[in-house]
Order: sequence, then structure tokens, then C-alpha cells
Amino acid sequence: MCTELNRDLASMGKPIPLELDVIKGMKFVDPHIHMVSRTTDDYQALFDAGVLLVIEPAFWVGQPRTGLDTFKDYYSSLIGWERFRASQFGIRHFCTIGLNSREANNEPLAEQVMELLPHFIYKEGVLGIGEIGFDDQTAAEEKYYRAQLELAKEANVPVQVHTPHRDKTRGTLRSMEIALEHGLDPQMVIIDHNSEETVKDVLDRGFWAGFTIYPFTKMGNERMVDIVKTYGAENIMVNSAADWGISDPLAVPKTAALMLQKGIDRESVEKVTYSNAIEAFAVANHLDLATLNETLNADPTAKFEGNTILRGGQQPRLNKGSIIIS
Repeated sequence: MCTELNRDLASMGKPIPLELDVIKGMKFVDPHIHMVSRTTDDYQALFDAGVLLVIEPAFWVGQPRTGLDTFKDYYSSLIGWERFRASQFGIRHFCTIGLNSREANNEPLAEQVMELLPHFIYKEGVLGIGEIGFDDQTAAEEKYYRAQLELAKEANVPVQVHTPHRDKTRGTLRSMEIALEHGLDPQMVIIDHNSEETVKDVLDRGFWAGFTIYPFTKMGNERMVDIVKTYGAENIMVNSAADWGISDPLAVPKTAALMLQKGIDRESVEKVTYSNAIEAFAVANHLDLATLNETLNADPTAKFEGNTILRGGQQPRLNKGSIIIS
């Protein structure tokens, strides 16, 4: 757990239904979501809710990887199959690539991964390096955090920083200090998983502040409303970090709906659920933003490495009223 607030379930707020009418016509980006652990139904729900683009950071998959090839295959899936799978549901998929903090503590393997990373960070669909940073805040974690900051600096790409679950404030402050020490522009660094304890420090130093709407642990959507009311919308973005655990892939549109219902103006809501993420991750360098206003229609005949998600006459489903099986 991150803070005392997170241990108080009442502080998380009550779950709310997604009211599509409230956010009708709005478009969203989820700048931190782990779709490799989600189902095709989640992609469909994201599309129906107006999520047009997702950014998937490389992360720990629940158990330690045992060799370099497992990292290679995982990174390849982020820029390959997962990107294709998202497109079949009308969603543009990008990712960030990095050695996560938990696995940085296996130094012999981490050294090999560091040699592999330059082969992936320049690939199509890769927006930057992430998610990296601290977990237990060990010397090894700091070593490879610093090394990856240098890679980002050399490639001139954004960095997505994971802040630790334990001793969050110290880890957050240290993450920013090290980034500045390495000469990174704070506007090239997204500090993620913020809380009420860290937000002011992050914003005051000019970094991007990401907030994860994650049930019972990181941030509730009612608390997120209060943060935007207190600090405004500049340099703030909302994400779901939905993964293989208890999480909600619709956290971004749901939070947008609640913000509107609680009186936050539409322009501010659009900033924290769409345009700030587009700016922070420099999406315009990889995609004509005008195309985001166009539906990404899936080609039912398309395949990736000879494979397709469609079976036995199925067609891509891009709206709730469509026929799934012809």
C-alpha cells in the first residue's frame, strides 16, 4: 500500500457506473495500461468508451523472468502482436520499453537486458523508456535507473517513472533528484502513481504527474477529482495501470465522467484524460494527431505473423451494435 489514505477503503470513494451520455463525443488516452494481461472484451469496452489510444509500459509480469530471451520475446510482443490486436478493435497502441525496478535487482540478467534495450527503443510504436525507477529502493535499482536515464537522454525520448509502493515520498523525491542530476528536462519525465503526498513536489519541480486510478491501493477517482480541483489540470494525467490484478481498464473515462459530474470544466477534463498525455509522450512525433479523429477500422483479412484474433467467420467488432459472428 502507498499511504495511510490507501488503507482507508472509505477514502477510495464508491464505484460509479460508466455513463456514456456524460462523456459522449469525448476522446481519451490511457497513458499507462498493461494490455498484454487484458482480454479482447477490454479492448472492445475501451473503444466503446472513447479510448482511442493506449500506451503500454513494459512491466513485471508477476514472476521473475529467467533469461534474456524472455525479455526479448516480451518486448517483441509489445511492438508486434499487442499492437496488431489493439488495431483490430480500432485502438492505436504504443508502448514504452525498459527494465523494471523489481527485475533490476537480478544484476547478471539486468546487465544483459541493458545491452538489449537499444535494439528496441528506436522501434516503431515505442514512445520512450519505461516504466523504470524504484521498488525497494536498492543500490541495484538506482544503478539501472541511472543507466536507463542516460539511454533516454541519448535517444531524446520521454521517461516513464514508476514510484514505489513503500516509502513513496522518499522514492519519488529521489527519482526526480536523479533525473535532474542526469540533466533531463522535467518535461521529458512522467512521474507516475502519484498521491496527495507527492503531487505538489512533482508539479513544483516541473515534472509531469501521472495518477493511477487503481481500486484500493493507489488513487480513487473521487480523490482524483479533489486533486484536479486543488492543483488544476496542467501537467497532470490520469491512467488505469490495468494489469493482471484487480484493476479497471475503464478508469480513465469513468474518472472523466465523475469530474464532469462534480463540476470540473470540460477543458480541464480533456487535459488530464487526453491532451496532456499526448503532449508528454510526444505522440505527434509518431502519429498525425488529425487521424485520431478518424476511426481506425480493422482489416478483417489482416494477420500478424500469419495469425489473427478472429476465428471461424468472426468480424472485428467496433461498436456495440455490430454482429460478432457472421
